[in-house]
Amino acid sequence: MQYRKFGNTDLLVSEIGFGAWAIGGGAMIGNTSIGWGDSDDTVSKEAINAAINSGINFFDTADIYGLGHSEKLIGEVIGNRSDMIIATKVGNVSRNDQFTVDYSKEYIFTACDESLKRLKRETIDYYQLHTARLEHLQQSDCIEAMTVLQQQGKIRYWGLSLNTFDPLPEVEFLMQQNYGNGFQLVLNIINQKTVPFLNEMKEKGYGVIARMPLQFGLLTGKFDKGVSFPDNDHRKKRVTKEVIDKTNEELKQVWDLCKNYSCTKTQLALSYILSYDAVSTVIPGIRNPLQVEQNTTGLFPLSSKDRELIEALGNTKLLEVMDLIKQQG
Repeated sequence: MQYRKFGNTDLLVSEIGFGAWAIGGGAMIGNTSIGWGDSDDTVSKEAINAAINSGINFFDTADIYGLGHSEKLIGEVIGNRSDMIIATKVGNVSRNDQFTVDYSKEYIFTACDESLKRLKRETIDYYQLHTARLEHLQQSDCIEAMTVLQQQGKIRYWGLSLNTFDPLPEVEFLMQQNYGNGFQLVLNIINQKTVPFLNEMKEKGYGVIARMPLQFGLLTGKFDKGVSFPDNDHRKKRVTKEVIDKTNEELKQVWDLCKNYSCTKTQLALSYILSYDAVSTVIPGIRNPLQVEQNTTGLFPLSSKDRELIEALGNTKLLEVMDLIKQQG
């Protein structure tokens, strides 16, 4: 495992981190799925231990994942170990069987204490505002809350986990004000919208967490039009047959590169993201020990020529794929 510095902080994070959304299980808010289908806690704990053994030291979760269950599992396995870096998020809330957001100081203070209890930690290494929008940041309550939590020693660093498709105003606001320490953003072969901002983020000392590196599993190459998802898996409405067909068709030229590198599609997808030195860590979703192995082995330096090819497709054919995915919600 290789490690990278997280922006201007003293955090040294594994290039591949552990995305812990899926181990939260098939949670629902009312009739809306907020998870990835049923999970087995025993297998989830085995995955966390396998990740540690592989050299992963960065675990990313959120209080909304499994309505706290993901944090609880990480707390049970890792607890207050100082050699592991734990990131979690605040702001997405389930109230009266409805999904809502709350970035008030009072709620953030309460939610942070609850996360610390579930995680069994004295301090959260990296605390993130979960998809806060520009209006929330401009109201300043959430930023003041993060400052107070740092002063109290409950969090070490903080940043923003960005909306899937429209992160740009929030990025510009925080960088202009020099607020926070990092961004979690969507970056993968299909969705390259944040690539133009990476160098500026690095120059200004922000760490970068690349999430959704495999775009709901579409970039593993394992989906065909016959795949189906249970009702408690959010992909049921997002990864449609139309999305799968369009993705597989438009990615043929990208997957041809796998022959040159003797790699899997997953290894190519992750290596593409790691080719940007502004990226601190990539967090594929992991739910079992096999996925730990698949996501941490066989990574390689991608040539600048091949990255340019992928970027060119990202600005042409793959834009149609991203638009189609966006339409699914």
